Amino acid sequence: MPTFVFSYRVPADYAPGGPETLSRWSSWFEAMGEVVSDRGNPVFASTTVGNCGTGTRLGGYSFVTADDLEAAVALSKGSPALDAGGGVEVGTVTVLNLEAPSSGRG
Repeated sequence: MPTFVFSYRVPADYAPGGPETLSRWSSWFEAMGEVVSDRGNPVFASTTVGNCGTGTRLGGYSFVTADDLEAAVALSKGSPALDAGGGVEVGTVTVLNLEAPSSGRG
């Protein structure tokens, strides 16, 4: 089953760590059950390169398994980041074959 990364974008003034906030995140993770392969961690300091959405910052990440991208997106729709005015970027994790000989490009 494919693995997906959820990259949480939160408002620039989002304050992580309060009891209510922690409870909402914990409840959401528990509701997803075993599809969460790594709850990830919050991000307290960050910077950006390129366009990462005006007024938002990186809030954290998680790894989940799902049948396909559509199923992963459906899971992401319960994220507390959305209720806080942020968003979730969902991406398919691709495992590179690091044992393959280099093509010389790069």
